[in-house]
Amino acid sequence: MSQWEYRTVKLHTGGFLGGKVDDVELQEQLNAYGFDGWELVSTFDTSLSQGGSREIILIFKRSALLD
Repeated sequence: MSQWEYRTVKLHTGGFLGGKVDDVELQEQLNAYGFDGWELVSTFDTSLSQGGSREIILIFKRSALLD
């Protein structure tokens, strides 16, 4: 049976009401975690009023290394 480990990463959004994502920072984060064997499995945002986002949560998984 496969064993997994998970990691969550918060990316803060910018802009007056939030919701602006720095695509360069996002791409750098995705590439760095992918290089270390992490696979992005889900994302979601933490909502503010009027549809703005405070931060984006990235959820990664990779195969757990068993001793």
